[in-house]
Amino acid sequence: MTSKRPAGMRGFIIVMIGQVVSLLGTGMTNFAIGVWIYQETGEASAFTWAMVAFFAPSVLFSPIAGVIVDRANRRLVMIVSDLIAGFVTIAWVGLLVFADLQLWQIYIGNFIAGAANAFQFPAYSAAISVMLPKEQYGRAAGMQSLAQAASGILAPVFGGALLGVIGLSGIMAIDVVTFVFAVGALLIVFIPQPEAITKRGNFWQDLVYGFEYIFKRPSLLGLQLVFFSINFLAMFGIAVMVPMILARTNNNELLLGSVQSIGAFGGVAGGLLLSIWGGPKRKVHGVLLGMFAISVFGQMLMGVAQGLLIWAAASFFSQFILPILNGSNQAIWQAKVTPDVQGRVFSVRRLIAQITAPVAVAIAGPLADNFFEPAMNGGVLEPMFSRLVGTGPGSGMALMFILFGSIGAAVGLGGYLFPAVRNAEDILPDHEVVTKTAVLEQRVQALTEKRRQLKQAPGTGDTAAELQSISRELRQIGTEYQQIAWKKG
Repeated sequence: MTSKRPAGMRGFIIVMIGQVVSLLGTGMTNFAIGVWIYQETGEASAFTWAMVAFFAPSVLFSPIAGVIVDRANRRLVMIVSDLIAGFVTIAWVGLLVFADLQLWQIYIGNFIAGAANAFQFPAYSAAISVMLPKEQYGRAAGMQSLAQAASGILAPVFGGALLGVIGLSGIMAIDVVTFVFAVGALLIVFIPQPEAITKRGNFWQDLVYGFEYIFKRPSLLGLQLVFFSINFLAMFGIAVMVPMILARTNNNELLLGSVQSIGAFGGVAGGLLLSIWGGPKRKVHGVLLGMFAISVFGQMLMGVAQGLLIWAAASFFSQFILPILNGSNQAIWQAKVTPDVQGRVFSVRRLIAQITAPVAVAIAGPLADNFFEPAMNGGVLEPMFSRLVGTGPGSGMALMFILFGSIGAAVGLGGYLFPAVRNAEDILPDHEVVTKTAVLEQRVQALTEKRRQLKQAPGTGDTAAELQSISRELRQIGTEYQQIAWKKG
């Protein structure tokens, strides 16, 4: 019986624990594969191509995944996605043990796993919307951020410790067990299917539905454009952080690792805070002020700094505020987009967000090497900015942090200039209201049609009683409409 299965927050926690364990196993495998690739090839580019092989299908398949998530059972979609990723790892283990694992097989496996991940994200996000009430969305986002940050810290530690003991095949075998654990968690919980209130088209119409849904709603479009901009600007800093720190510390890898580790602890702290607090009451403040704060105290501070203490502080603050920013944004979308279309809409959101990464990274590297670094080392920018960022290797990249961080801060505050963005939570009705209104409208149509048919039929005592019953129900629906309007007001 579905009623005996864990549901609500209890069910969500069970699912999340399963996903945390799976994330840890996947993180260990990714760490070990990264080491294996570099040991086999000695080339950093081979590792980056493995990353591309995973992320490319996440972009390519996102619109298709959204359509399928909205048409299928979301719990089943998550289970199948986990199973596919697990079978990829099993195939790698088999090749390691019984044959000779090749680099191209890693690329193919990553492509398949990335395609499965394209389905996992919208299904998981949409499932939360029907498992939890609106008031819990921010807390759920915090718990997810905490889980991701914790796995980001623990996976390299466990992976590094176990790689020399059980080897790559042993770590992959552990990963397979974690996939089984995640699937088991999904099997025992109850995830309700959303009530369909939006008329579906054919597959191709549904494929573009997510874009149409966002573009028809200025508040959602505004939020997405602001988020697109901040993601794009932040990626310039993310792309050059490692080379900047190495350049300014004479390739001090230990210092770089310390900065990254402290940042990861910031992510844990931010996720823990959000999971307890739930985020600001007005989520849009968490989004826009979060963008401003992360741009100023994260990105710009990283550029001004020239030593471990300030770099670590900037890294910690960036990762600390990120769960609040992302969680607030996610809570708005989960509250305002009706659950029966969240698969399509959330897939488009992810598609737009992920497109920024390869584009910004492709621009940032050449921009640093060919303009900012030469310009800050005896070039045109050195006289103007040397007091701010110093000179020497890495100073040009430091200036990039400040430049793109300042633009990001302006984007965050600039969002308040647009009523459609700053008042998004007031302009857009909660999906519970939309769903309730749609159900009432369908009931009114059915009752009206039934009353018309009864009036056309020969009159009897039963007919008169039935007409009175219909009138009473219509009055009751009218009262419910008034209650909905009062709550919206």
